[in-house]
Order: sequence, then C-alpha cells, then structure tokens
Amino acid sequence: MAARNKSKAKAGEAAVLKPHEKHEQAIIKRAGRKHDDDGHGGAWKVAFADFCLALLSLFLVLWLMAAREQQAMKEIMMDASAGSRQGEGQGVMPEQKGGPRGSLIERFPMPRKGTGDTRTEGKQTQDGKAGSAPPNQTKVSYQSPEDLLSLSRALDKLSDEAGLKSNLQSVITPYGLRVMLHDTDKQGMFVRGSAVPTDRFRKLLRQMGPVFAQMENQMLIVGHTDSLQYANNGYEGYSNWTLSANRAMSARAQLLIGSMSPDSVLQVVGMADRAPLDVKNASAGINRRIELLILTRGQADSIAAMFGMAGQKAQGEELQVGEPDAGTLQRLRDKLGLPAKKERDEHAN
Repeated sequence: MAARNKSKAKAGEAAVLKPHEKHEQAIIKRAGRKHDDDGHGGAWKVAFADFCLALLSLFLVLWLMAAREQQAMKEIMMDASAGSRQGEGQGVMPEQKGGPRGSLIERFPMPRKGTGDTRTEGKQTQDGKAGSAPPNQTKVSYQSPEDLLSLSRALDKLSDEAGLKSNLQSVITPYGLRVMLHDTDKQGMFVRGSAVPTDRFRKLLRQMGPVFAQMENQMLIVGHTDSLQYANNGYEGYSNWTLSANRAMSARAQLLIGSMSPDSVLQVVGMADRAPLDVKNASAGINRRIELLILTRGQADSIAAMFGMAGQKAQGEELQVGEPDAGTLQRLRDKLGLPAKKERDEHAN
C-alpha cells in the first residue's frame, strides 16, 4: 500500500514537471493613466517664472520714476514757497480735468502767495533761503544795443558753463534783448508734459538770477509749447495754454530763487503754440521754449501804460504818445526785409 502511494506521488511530480502540461501564472500590471500635459514637461514653469520676473521689474521701474518725479515736485514747492507766509510746501494745484491719459507726471502746483503784493515777495538766495538785495548796490540800465550785447554775452557764458549752450539764443531787437531758452533733441528744458524744470535748466535759471538782480530793466517771461495736443482737448481740460503759462511761472520762480528782484518781472504770459519758430515741424524742440524779453525803459513804460490807467504811466506821469522815430523804423524794416514807405506808396498807386 505504501509502495503504491509512493509510486503515485512520483507519477504526480512527473506530471507537474512536464512542460506541455505546466500552466504559467498570469501577471497583471497596473499602469497609471497618461496625462495630457506629460508631453510638455516643466518648460512652461520656467517661462512663467521669467514673465513674472519681467513684470516685477517693470513695476519697480515705474515706481522709481513716479517717486523721482514726486521728489522733484516737492523740492520745487519747498523752494518756491520758502518765503511765503502761508507755510512751507503749500501750493495750489490746477484742476485736473484733462491731461494725457495714464501719465505718471503730476501737474505743477502754482506757488501760493496769499493776498500779499508781489512787490513784497521775499527774495531768495541760491541756498533756497529768503534774502534781500544789498541796499547800496548800484544797478545797471541796459538801454543801447551795446549794453544789450554785453548782457547777451554774459548770459551766453552762463549757458555754456551749464552745458546748455545749444539751448540758448539771444537777439537784440528794438524792444530790447530777446533771450530764447528752447529744447533740443538731446536736452529738454522741462519734463515733457509738465512744468517741472530739468536739473540743468533749474541751475541755469538760478545762476541768471544774480545777473538780473543787478539791472534796472524789466522783462517779459513768455512760455511757448509745440503743437502736439493733449488727449482731452476740451475747453476745461489741461491744454497747451495752461502748460505754457505754468512753465513761464515756473521759470519766474527759479529766477526769484536766484535772488532776482520781483520788480524785474513786468508780465508773465503763456502763448501755447501760437508763435512757433519752426512752422514746418509742429513738434520741433525749438518751439518748446521760454523767452525772456529784457525791455528798454521806453518799451517797459509803454506796456505798463497799456494795462494801467488811461493816459498815465505806471509811475503816475502823463503819457505822451507820438510817432515813432523814422530812423529806427527804417532800420527795423531793412532788418526784416520790408520795403520803405515810399516804395509801398508807389506799389499801391
């Protein structure tokens, strides 16, 4: 019996070891589902990180530009109102109904002088502190063309030292000395779209202050712009008229800081784009300028009488109106290339 069972066991083992009767074990492999973005890898993460870094850098640059303009604005207001009774740094901002859209440049605040007379405005020295001219200082009167030429050379020297020689032009006219401070392709007088002067122009105007403080002549300060218009050109919007007037007032403030007497300024005017020097190019830099017209005594009295009491000068004297000098008019016509009166009469006949 035992032998029979032993033989059966051997036969069973032999049956299991037969290759054609052996059953292979089934192996089930579970693979994960393939995602759609597996083919892209992680390159998009690197590109997105670069984009975020560039965007952060852009915001940082814009923030620095805005902070710089705000600091320049604060410095100008502190200088302009150092002698004001209303307190340091206060000013009147023009109503901002217009202006370029998305601009980071704030509008120039007009210095607040309260109700005080411009004749009693505090004179300021180059360090920004209020001061006054020496009482015994002898002032110079520039009346003849030779006198005006010497003044022109002094201003040219100052502009050369300030690195703005190409930005200044001066012409002697029958009305006085016409000084034009204009933009160029390389250097501007003001920050574009605002009445904030650049550092070089601010320094030049303050250096001109002591020169003008020594003269008896009065001047006109005229602001000019190019023909480029703002986005909002409505009647109540910020326009070139406002910009040119604000720039003229800004130039006056810098001259006063440079110790020029307030009495030296007879009129401050903004002419927008009505008197371009380059009529063919509306956006030419030479059209964006500040003009200082140093008047002779006769011209200053005539302008003062034009806006004063009828028939009186500014000093209260009687105004005598007569025909201009014939020789002066003829020299002016020759300079401008105009025909003489006799020739005009012959052409008219």
